[in-house]
Amino acid sequence: MGNGPIRKRNHAAVQWQGKKRSARKRRGFKLLGILDVQNTPCAREALLHGAGGSAVAGLLHFLVTSRVKRSFDVGFAGFMLTTLGSWFYCRLKNAKLRVQQRMVQEGIKNKILYEGTPLDPTNKPRPSGPS
Repeated sequence: MGNGPIRKRNHAAVQWQGKKRSARKRRGFKLLGILDVQNTPCAREALLHGAGGSAVAGLLHFLVTSRVKRSFDVGFAGFMLTTLGSWFYCRLKNAKLRVQQRMVQEGIKNKILYEGTPLDPTNKPRPSGPS
């Protein structure tokens, strides 16, 4: 009998926690408070490639020279170069894909627009048979 208000309060608390979770999901993960890794195209892949590149470059340099500080510097440079290279490659690939998609959309639009008219490129006049 006294469970009515308690259920309402618990239901409100569950709704509030659900809103808090959904806001957290939408917010994403920000790197250094600047780059939203979850919502920025190519950011996640570029950072992962950079981490791998830095580990490989730093470890290989350390194994060859046994100099710790210089290996760290090489690893950091490897991170920067690999991250930026991967970022620009991915962005360039995405830009080319968008251009191709735009061209296909225009082609489909023109096909629909000109279909059945004398301007339809698929209805070219065919030469008559041998005379």
